[in-house]
Amino acid sequence: MKFSASVVLIAGAALLASGMRGEIKTRAVPYEHAGVKLEGYLAYDDAAEGERPAVLVVPEWWGLNDYVKGRARQLAELGYVALAVDMYGKGIVTDDPKQAGKLAGAFYGSPLMAARAQAGLDQLLAVDGVDAERVAAIGYCFGGTTVQALAVTGAPVAGIVSFHGGLIGPTSAEAAKIKGSVLMLNGGADSFVKPEEITAFKAALEEAETDYIWVDFAGALHAFTNPAADEVSSRTGLPVAYDAAADRRSWRYMQDFFDEIFHRR
Repeated sequence: MKFSASVVLIAGAALLASGMRGEIKTRAVPYEHAGVKLEGYLAYDDAAEGERPAVLVVPEWWGLNDYVKGRARQLAELGYVALAVDMYGKGIVTDDPKQAGKLAGAFYGSPLMAARAQAGLDQLLAVDGVDAERVAAIGYCFGGTTVQALAVTGAPVAGIVSFHGGLIGPTSAEAAKIKGSVLMLNGGADSFVKPEEITAFKAALEEAETDYIWVDFAGALHAFTNPAADEVSSRTGLPVAYDAAADRRSWRYMQDFFDEIFHRR
């Protein structure tokens, strides 16, 4: 079964239904995986009480920078506990595409990609107040690929959201391991994601009867959610660009998706 691609706007998308919000708190979360010292970034609303849904946030190939930390804070403002994960190692961040490609390259096609994300998920699940039955994972570009890789391991997430992520090309057997729902938010003009890859991706999920939504934002290039993408394009020549409409609409899709998966019982 698949969701309709149309979005049902559910009243009260923010989880703090009373409208009362406390201060957004953030803190570093040190942890380790495969001998690598890591440091995630946790954001939450200190006024929220009881068990809350939570979101794992996986960054672009630049690493755990201010952009993805800002996304974690935005999620906290919606009432979620959010942990932006560290994929490379404490303090390893770059704005050089060659260095980013080298760092990310160690993960593509390797079990390390899902395993490193799982290490972050384990940290999120250990946070006081997190409802383990209501956890999702989102990712941007490299992070979008990562949350797909995490999902096909059978990780205990209610859903994943890939923002302009490359595709992992799962088999139907791998897709059958996905425990939650899938929301793919893709730039319609993203040259990094080929039409034949999209066709194969959808076919695998449909054969596995995975619950998914695929959304193309017409004219949007790779990295359409990141306001820094235009500067990156100008500096590096990469075919990326910010698209304010696609950014706004994709965030709305994510919120409605969360309303669906977190309130399904």
